[in-house]
Amino acid sequence: MLQTVSDWLWWEHLWLPANVSWSDLEDNEGRVYAKASQLYAALPCALCLLLVRYLFERFVATPLADVLGIRDRARHVAQQNHVLEKYFCSQARSPSQADLKSLSKKTSWPERRIEVWFRRRRNQERPGLRKRFCEASWRCVFYLFAFFGGVLALYDKPWLYNLKEVWAGFPKQSMLQSQYWYYLLEMGFYLSLLLSLAFDVKRKDFKEQVIHHIATLTLLSFSWISNYIRIGTLVMALHDSADILLEGAKVFNYAKWHQTANGMFVVFTVLFMVTRLVIFPFWLIHCTWVYPTERFSPFFGYYFFNAMLMVLQILHIYWAVLISRMVYKFIFSKLEGDDRSDEEEDDSDSAQETNHKLSHKNGPGVRGRANGH
Repeated sequence: MLQTVSDWLWWEHLWLPANVSWSDLEDNEGRVYAKASQLYAALPCALCLLLVRYLFERFVATPLADVLGIRDRARHVAQQNHVLEKYFCSQARSPSQADLKSLSKKTSWPERRIEVWFRRRRNQERPGLRKRFCEASWRCVFYLFAFFGGVLALYDKPWLYNLKEVWAGFPKQSMLQSQYWYYLLEMGFYLSLLLSLAFDVKRKDFKEQVIHHIATLTLLSFSWISNYIRIGTLVMALHDSADILLEGAKVFNYAKWHQTANGMFVVFTVLFMVTRLVIFPFWLIHCTWVYPTERFSPFFGYYFFNAMLMVLQILHIYWAVLISRMVYKFIFSKLEGDDRSDEEEDDSDSAQETNHKLSHKNGPGVRGRANGH
């Protein structure tokens, strides 16, 4: 049964164009081809990157945060209450008005005190500013090195300047050492992000992040096995270019260098829109959708690869909407952090008292705005 599954999994018609077999991609005549077994190296690479990240955040980012005066906000600890804790863990982090009344009866606490308790309890699970700074610093440094590594691997290649060269001689294209290390580094990084998602700063687009990392790893793995390596390197370099500026803008924003952060964010917005909404769909997806049919008939891998690219494009559109919202805030108010982040709430008793007075004076609409909703 396992042999049957293996035969179906590695059926040549799934991975390769017609009249091409795995035997055609065996090393010979000075040509070296990518092999599926080499993908196993991504796991130890991911673990090494997690270790490097830990060392970087502890011995580089944390001292830098001290120099820049980045401090976590002092938080009030939620008072121990078994009834509220059970509700928080098993039902909801934000109780409805009806539940507030019910909890008030069970605990003999006034509703305002319960609201303060839930604010403080939610804040206890939110990462501090220093953690956000360290994570953004790590990602910024990695994307910077990865992007310049991609430039070094691509700058002298003809397919960077003429996309039709991506398919010249496909799939019998010899793998280069620079492509091997570039792929390994990128796959290890995205795998490390997937492994650390549960411990990283929780964002509103958590599910989209999971989909993005899985789609990226699937694309890289498939492109490696099917020898779509040339287009794979172009996709990676394109994505890294804008991510450097986004993480850099967050780093400077956390350090309260707001003018620098705002400038980087403006440049990032322009670069993101150009690379993800113009170059990616109209150049790279066009390259994978149109040019291959000039050389071989479409096969399963052709459709699968393009479908994965479309998944990424849908995520690009989703994030473009979030970025547009941030631009709106930047123009009409000010930019404060990442719009995807789960921001800390004001959990002081005085703030809650102010909200309560506003709600009685002006109605529920003002109270909602005072609470930041």
